[in-house]
Amino acid sequence: MMATSVPLQWQKQFPRVAAADKFVEDQVAARSKNTDANDMLYYDDAIEDYNPAPHLSQITAPLLAVNSADDFVNPPELPMMQDLITQVQRGRFVLLPITGETRGHGTHSLPAIWGPELVKFLKELPWRRDFRPA
Repeated sequence: MMATSVPLQWQKQFPRVAAADKFVEDQVAARSKNTDANDMLYYDDAIEDYNPAPHLSQITAPLLAVNSADDFVNPPELPMMQDLITQVQRGRFVLLPITGETRGHGTHSLPAIWGPELVKFLKELPWRRDFRPA
């Protein structure tokens, strides 16, 4: 919850200590209800050594990678995406600025924010008669 949060938005939503404390208590209670500690350990262990870099040059399909500047999980201060996207033959990386609508790592679930970048990307694809998207 903390890693995927957006402090700027939480401050706007919960400007008082009591409201912020209540929000955190409710989140912990709700998330703890159906979460098994062993599952969380498994999730963390499963991604510990994940590294797609050695395989990026094998991607031949057009690829759009989008991140928001308030993403704590994949912070823009670490230039991984800018460096790695160059290995993807037809790859493009877009860094969305922080706005009142972005929600850090959760921005990926808000197509209204990144949708215009996708539309632009799709319009620039060289569509051919023999190619039909799935």
